[in-house]
Parts: sequence; C-alpha cells; structure tokens
Amino acid sequence: MHFVYIVQSECGQHFYVGLTRDIQARLAKHNSGSVIHTSEFRLWELRTHIAFDDRSRAAEFEKYLKSGSGRAFAAKRL
Repeated sequence: MHFVYIVQSECGQHFYVGLTRDIQARLAKHNSGSVIHTSEFRLWELRTHIAFDDRSRAAEFEKYLKSGSGRAFAAKRL
C-alpha cells in the first residue's frame, strides 16, 4: 500500500502533503527534524491519509493536493 498523507503543525498554521509506504515512520521523521521542508515547524500530527494500491495513482493524487485547487479541496473536504 502507498499512502498520501497530510500532516499539520502543532500551531495549526502549516500543512505538508507527502507520499509514503509507512506513515508512522514518516511522521517520526517529520517530528525528529530530519525532513528539511518540515523541520522548522515541528511538532506535526497526522491530519488524514488515503491508501492506494498503485504508486503512480498515489503520486498523481499527491501532486493534485499540492496544486492550488488541490489545497482548496483538502481544506474543505479532508
């Protein structure tokens, strides 16, 4: 399984969308500061995740969520 996930900073003002096969390990990396893009706004909590059997479909959905309309969709629906 491949997961597209959204994490939210503890202050609630920052979000990050990512793709992984192991959500708990990836969340631990975000919170340890070893992910450059999220290290400044620690701590992070998992907001939601979506499972995909196919990695390419998961990558497409991740790319969509990082677009302007995808961010609006995520804010309203996820």
